[in-house]
Amino acid sequence: QVQLVESGGGLVEPGGSLRLTCEASGLTWYYYNVAWFRQAAGKERERVSCISSGDGSTFYGDPVKGRFTMSRDKSKNTIYLQMNSLKPEDTAVYYCAAENLGLSCNLYGPHEYGQWGQGTQVTVSS
Repeated sequence: QVQLVESGGGLVEPGGSLRLTCEASGLTWYYYNVAWFRQAAGKERERVSCISSGDGSTFYGDPVKGRFTMSRDKSKNTIYLQMNSLKPEDTAVYYCAAENLGLSCNLYGPHEYGQWGQGTQVTVSS
């Protein structure tokens, strides 16, 4: 049984940085793609980054390219999202998620990710 727990959210000023951590348990890294999603108030949940289990390929959504970096540490059972140059529009609840459908992680939407953390709030404001 997979369990995901996010941490590291909080209040940060525009232009600042924040690192989110997702601690995973019961996850077979070879089979599971992992991802970060976010959902702002009144908006649909969107994928911001993901890593495919097979070859470790990393993908980013257009709004965060060049600013966010996703990584994983299998030995520590953790997934990270380093967020730099934060903007007010990055304000959202951030979730880590996992799925084991077998194709590249960027091909799946939020409804196809079966394992979710509870989310952590990120607020970018002066």
